[in-house]
Amino acid sequence: MTLTTRRFAVIALACSASLASSVALAQSGGEIRIAHVHSLTGPLEAYGKQTTTGFQMGLEYATGGTMMVAGKKLVVIEKDDQGKPDLGRSLLATAYADDKADIAVGPTSSGVALAMLPVAEEYKKILVVEPAVADSITGEKWNKYIFRTGRNSSQDAISNAVALDKAGVSIATLAQDYAFGRDGVSAFKSALKTAKLVHEEYLPTGTTDFTAGAQRLIDKLKDQPGRKVIFIIWAGAGNPFKIADLDLKRYGIEIATGGNILPAMAAYKSFPGMEGAAYYYFGIPKNPVNDAMVAAHYKEFKSPPDFFTAGGFSAAMAVVTALKKTNGDTSTNKLIKTMEGMSFETPKGTMTFRKEDHQAMQSMYHFKIKVDPAFAWGVPELVREIKPSEMNVPINNKR
Repeated sequence: MTLTTRRFAVIALACSASLASSVALAQSGGEIRIAHVHSLTGPLEAYGKQTTTGFQMGLEYATGGTMMVAGKKLVVIEKDDQGKPDLGRSLLATAYADDKADIAVGPTSSGVALAMLPVAEEYKKILVVEPAVADSITGEKWNKYIFRTGRNSSQDAISNAVALDKAGVSIATLAQDYAFGRDGVSAFKSALKTAKLVHEEYLPTGTTDFTAGAQRLIDKLKDQPGRKVIFIIWAGAGNPFKIADLDLKRYGIEIATGGNILPAMAAYKSFPGMEGAAYYYFGIPKNPVNDAMVAAHYKEFKSPPDFFTAGGFSAAMAVVTALKKTNGDTSTNKLIKTMEGMSFETPKGTMTFRKEDHQAMQSMYHFKIKVDPAFAWGVPELVREIKPSEMNVPINNKR
């Protein structure tokens, strides 16, 4: 059986009409049920589908292809939140209450994640957040049932500040007007120690015409002395790089941003030499887990794994590592005790769940864009790995 057929067999089993018998089997101790609630449709559909691929590949890798831990079968229950907070909250409650999920993973959107956090607390069940980014998820909205394998806004911000925070630099930000964008800018602003932040521009998530916002950015930057940079924090639909069409070079204004999925990085080809920091790019990490994921992805899809594929894979590695340590025991208190401070291997190398807020501490990658005709996207060449020990990621949950 191929990886694809195994993957869809697992999903089909979880979603089939035999759910009642599956629940009975789970209650008898024969299954470990994992709800995966994320965006398979909606504005972040591409991210959600990558996460699904990575999560299933990660489970296969971590279990040696058996999909078993401690003699129990892993069953994945896929649920599509469509990027809607109310739906995500409802689906997670259904997963815990009706589907008897032992643990949940997701979601894609930070707004959906914030709606889901109280549900995990209500049902006293683990929610592994992947890939939602907003700081508040492991900050002021956090509870003890929340663990996050995805990076947070502060990790994005601190690593990008490494590339941009220099004397004589004036920066304006362009971000989406919701939790991901606002938390991202707040964290970035806190991370800047030397450069000057002169303006914050927030636009609706579905923006397609960036002209008015771009003009406000230009007006705030054009008369600033020294280097002038627009730092973009954007996810999903819309192409904020269209602002380059307004001839930013005439004002000496540069664009900077973090890493992204490969299709979005096609726009980076217009900005050779652009610097930023990435969560992941398949060609950067050098370790056995990444080698295995890249090889498996090429074998099945004839293409490299993407940004969120690595995230899904990392979440799977965290879940299986924890379950192996508990010998398949899914009791929540046992899992929390096991996962706090737990290190696990991922395509990015070793991650560790920080005890204080359950945020996975992980490397980020300072890059510079290179244009290579062999690739349809701007290639992020590694400047240097920014290790967890170099990032003073704040603890904001007041635990």
